[in-house]
Amino acid sequence: MSRVTARRRTLRITPNGVITRPDSVAVEEPLEIRTAGQSLTVTMRTPGADIDLIHGFLYAEGIIDSAEDIVTARYCAGTDEDGRNTYNVLDVQLRRPVPIAPRNFLTNSACGLCGKTALDEVRTRIRHPLPADGPRVELEVLTKLPAELRSRQQVFDATGGLHAAALFTIDGTALAVREDIGRHNAVDKLIGWALRENRLPAGDLLLMVSGRASFELVQKAAMAGIPLMGAVSAPSSLAVDLAAETGVTLIGFLRGETMNIYTGEHRIVL
Repeated sequence: MSRVTARRRTLRITPNGVITRPDSVAVEEPLEIRTAGQSLTVTMRTPGADIDLIHGFLYAEGIIDSAEDIVTARYCAGTDEDGRNTYNVLDVQLRRPVPIAPRNFLTNSACGLCGKTALDEVRTRIRHPLPADGPRVELEVLTKLPAELRSRQQVFDATGGLHAAALFTIDGTALAVREDIGRHNAVDKLIGWALRENRLPAGDLLLMVSGRASFELVQKAAMAGIPLMGAVSAPSSLAVDLAAETGVTLIGFLRGETMNIYTGEHRIVL
């Protein structure tokens, strides 16, 4: 199923004149996640790796502890005007059913709450405290990660409109890369992949993201036991606070040979 890009008519303005032409844009569609037929949540995402996405989302939210906690996951009701399946509804059968009620998901826990409340909410749900010392990563390895991530952003090359996230080993080897219209979805897809590959907690890996480092992304790294996180752009204040609270090494403005290390500098070999 290839639905990550679409073609749309555009009016291109250039110094040499005006051109009418089709342009490739990133697809954004809703994905409804159901458990036992009842709606749990809806997220806007780029189709693809949906099974990884739901594994990562449910794991980061503390709803499942392992891949075995999902008995089945299948696409169900949801059709377009021609009666074709939209593949925008996934029903998940959990080994341990959860009550369906309005939920305060961690992904949105910073909304409408004070910073301390949001930090406390994450702290109480973390399963895998991060190691106090290691692992340690060479500065030279870090400088190469942005270019390595960028070289693997195939859909971004076509559309210019997707976020990307990757899991690297400490020596800089890329294990998995995911793209999505939502930065949190890209990270959930990665965490879901790692969960299904029995790589969690990921105490020996590094998470790299193409945009900024938000509270929710640091939260997902901490929940997955990932000790190091790099971002091409800036972190938020609450992201830095959460990284310090949970022991995540947070690196922002990672662009070639320059970077800012906000927390956990003991893991960086300078």
